[in-house]
Amino acid sequence: QVHLVESGGGLVQPGGSLRLSCAASGSIFSINAMGWYRQAPGKQRELVAGITSGGSTNYADSVKGRFTISRENAKNTVYLRMNSLKPEDTAVYYCHAGIVPLGDFYGSAYDYWGLGTQVTVSS
Repeated sequence: QVHLVESGGGLVQPGGSLRLSCAASGSIFSINAMGWYRQAPGKQRELVAGITSGGSTNYADSVKGRFTISRENAKNTVYLRMNSLKPEDTAVYYCHAGIVPLGDFYGSAYDYWGLGTQVTVSS
């Protein structure tokens, strides 16, 4: 079994900052790309930021320059530092990872998701 657990969401005023964390645990052989997605009410889930196992990153245009994704491979953890938050950043934020489970005969990676953490930006 593999689990992703997010933490760090909450209520923040516009212009404020938050840091999200997501830790993967369980029977893990290796982790490929990790990332953060978000879904606002009435909207589709969208990619916010992604990071490869080698550290290459990509961001949605709406968060470039404000959000920073990073990871600690030794801890199977990915972070999202969010600065200069805006009301339009309000959403449930989901962690995603491509994980090769221990014991998979073909060494295939599967998609795993966390349950999400609410981020609300409001005065």
